[in-house]
Amino acid sequence: MMRLDVFLKVSGLAESRTQARRLIEEGAVLLDGKLADKASLAVDEQSPPSVEFLKKQKYVGRGGLKLEKALALFEVKVEGLCALDVGASTGGFTDCLLQNGAAKVYAVDAGEGQLAGKLLSDTRVVNMEKYNARNLAAKDFPKPPDVAVMDVSFISQTLILPALAGVLQDGGILISLIKPQFEAGRAAIGKNGLVKSAVDRRHAMERVLDAAAENGLACFGLDVSPILGGDGNVEYIAAFCKGGTAAIDRQKCKEIAEWRGEK
Repeated sequence: MMRLDVFLKVSGLAESRTQARRLIEEGAVLLDGKLADKASLAVDEQSPPSVEFLKKQKYVGRGGLKLEKALALFEVKVEGLCALDVGASTGGFTDCLLQNGAAKVYAVDAGEGQLAGKLLSDTRVVNMEKYNARNLAAKDFPKPPDVAVMDVSFISQTLILPALAGVLQDGGILISLIKPQFEAGRAAIGKNGLVKSAVDRRHAMERVLDAAAENGLACFGLDVSPILGGDGNVEYIAAFCKGGTAAIDRQKCKEIAEWRGEK
């Protein structure tokens, strides 16, 4: 017997256990015609049940939907461009970039064995696993990336931005997913790991925008992510241009932070 999420992964029905759990949580998995509501459900691999999906996932990770909104909202075109994905994980952002025409994607992640199989076999993807993004260097890229995307956890983006800005092409674009729980400080994190205060969420955004500006990255777009984080936190999508002119100020951060929570 094995867990359902493990069964979906080893059977090739999901790219990863993370994706399998998401599908189950979203009520998209049927076992022998019945809704499967727990990733921990026991499955007999010797006599496996029939598996049906109620909806097809567009990307290998739900992060792809977040980037999809950002590309459209901020009118960023990636067709034919060389891209850098920092914090690639399963590859939701990488998949979105490829589906929008990126010519090459460098998928950087500190972990290993996470990138989805279909991306590992894609010749347009360079898998840079077990790589600390704080050490990004020009020597790692035949040419500077035209565009970068970032979705990192358990580390502040402010620690990565100096190196990332250093390798990005002049005039290049960065789209980043800002996660308040990793930017606001421990005191701001409440029950269940949620950052509920709008003030704390605003400070988290301002911290990232200030660090970006210090490294020559001007913020020209900021909005609420279309999907909550896996832990239930509100997240934010931000767009920056290397060498550009900032269009987002603290008042905008305040307005966006107040979309949910105390004002």
